[in-house]
Amino acid sequence: MKFSKYLKDNLSKIFIFIISYIINLLIFLAFKIDKSVIISSSFIYIMCFFSILLIPYFRKRKFYTDLLSNIEGLDKAYLVLETLIKPEFYEGELLYQALYEINKSMNENVTEKEEMLQNFKEYIEMWIHEVKIPLSTLALMSNNTQEQFDKKTRRILKRLEDYVDQVLYYARCENAEKDYLIKEVELAKIIKNVGLKNMDEILENKIDYIVENVDVKVLTDSKWLEFILGQIINNSIKYKRRIEHSYIKLSVLNEKDKITLIIEDNGIGIKKSDLKQVFDKSFTGENGRLGNNSTGMGLFIAKNMCDKLGHKIDIASKENEYTKVFITFAKDKYYEVLK
Repeated sequence: MKFSKYLKDNLSKIFIFIISYIINLLIFLAFKIDKSVIISSSFIYIMCFFSILLIPYFRKRKFYTDLLSNIEGLDKAYLVLETLIKPEFYEGELLYQALYEINKSMNENVTEKEEMLQNFKEYIEMWIHEVKIPLSTLALMSNNTQEQFDKKTRRILKRLEDYVDQVLYYARCENAEKDYLIKEVELAKIIKNVGLKNMDEILENKIDYIVENVDVKVLTDSKWLEFILGQIINNSIKYKRRIEHSYIKLSVLNEKDKITLIIEDNGIGIKKSDLKQVFDKSFTGENGRLGNNSTGMGLFIAKNMCDKLGHKIDIASKENEYTKVFITFAKDKYYEVLK
């Protein structure tokens, strides 16, 4: 709270004081009051005025200085009311009460929106689980009675299942802490499950599914990691090159403080200018314009889930040569000691 601005805001009071003082002085002079009386009364008058002007300033300055300082120091400025002491001057009380009412209204509104969002999330998850039942039944029927289901039908069913899973995990990762459980799991088992789930498409596209040195254990949520790998494998299949020998290779780099899973393919690769944006929401890039039914959500959700799980995901690529995705799992030394 600047004193200059405070004075400017009280110019009318200062002006009235000066005028009243001059009138008072002229009256004293007109009645030929003793000079010592005039000086004494003037001193008292001026001191009273400055007291009336300055005391409120110092009372208000602390409150408003704390208010502005606390707002700047908070990540969530709307919590500033919790950091303030209720002021003892009337204007401050009015402001404090106004902030209280605003904060109360906002909290009620946020609570209402959170309840609506939670209800919508629960409905989406319920709907997904319900719709997965007939889809799974159709998928099972297509595998058991392949003569009645052509490849195109099975491919569409697989795509529907993938999109449903994508919606499910996107909804879940908004409240991730309630949906995942981190524990030590066998990476080889997860990679095997992902390969089996995508086996038909891998065989149909004549892609070699190569797995090397993955017999390690990592701290993660198995279902979440399976979904993440599924998104990456689907992209590798989707963006394969029309060459004689296509492959998807999964291998592990086991270092002292971390384990890195490398998913490599020799597909069409990613344009250099697109690399920085591949994890952005709904970003499809140059490859998405090739008619591959890309939504731009797979890698976005994978990145979001890796962040929630405490994993690091990176990507490297060269057009018409390769794409490599790196998922890094930190080793928990405390866990190893207790184990």
